[in-house]
Amino acid sequence: MKVFTSAADAVGDVPSGASIAVGGFGLCGIPDRLIEALAASAVSGLSVFSNNCGIDDVGLGILLQLRKISRVTASYVGENKEFARQYLSGELEVELTPQGTLAERLRAGGCGIPAFFTPAGVGTPVADGGMPWRYDADGSVRVASPAKETREFGGATYVLETGITADYALVHAVKGDTEGNLVFNKTAMNFNPLAAMAGAITIAQVEELVEPGEIDPAEVHLPGVFVQRIVHTGPQTKKIEKRTVRTEGASA
Repeated sequence: MKVFTSAADAVGDVPSGASIAVGGFGLCGIPDRLIEALAASAVSGLSVFSNNCGIDDVGLGILLQLRKISRVTASYVGENKEFARQYLSGELEVELTPQGTLAERLRAGGCGIPAFFTPAGVGTPVADGGMPWRYDADGSVRVASPAKETREFGGATYVLETGITADYALVHAVKGDTEGNLVFNKTAMNFNPLAAMAGAITIAQVEELVEPGEIDPAEVHLPGVFVQRIVHTGPQTKKIEKRTVRTEGASA
């Protein structure tokens, strides 16, 4: 475990073409300071595994705007217009996968499980193949998803999905100690622990950094064995993905 003094130093050796698992759910619990540090670097051609890809100008959306991402594996991409533009114009390769399947693929990869069978996606293009991964500029499909193996268990059909491992993982935690033990806050539990498990080198930004023993072992959400680097970034500025308001006096 090594404690870094800045986010830029923590991601300083991430090369172009690296694969990166990124934690967070929507804009909740995203490793924003680490993403901003990557945005300020010279890296390009990144392959990203993440539940979603931020929104325009926030989170992974920053890397998209800078054309630093070449491929995305995600389950939800509906809040990012630049994402849609790059995908439909053939600039970005996109592998869509069911949300639960993505979560289990990350967990499996982190546990050393190469593949597993799941009922999610059976009878759809998820299993049968043919989903557009990359378009040509003229709108034709250049790369389509392959068909996956299916098998019967107990009279039901399941599809084979592979575990995900990444060169790096970027995660955000509300608290961590210098040994890498992490505590996540509420919805930030979604995908942060799983992304951390999948990374060969996992980098955690933490709002509060403490010494070993200051976190009750019963409160640790992710043990330090999965974390190689940690950086203290202080309180996170919270952002709202989609603000919905009603006028004063309007009925609920």
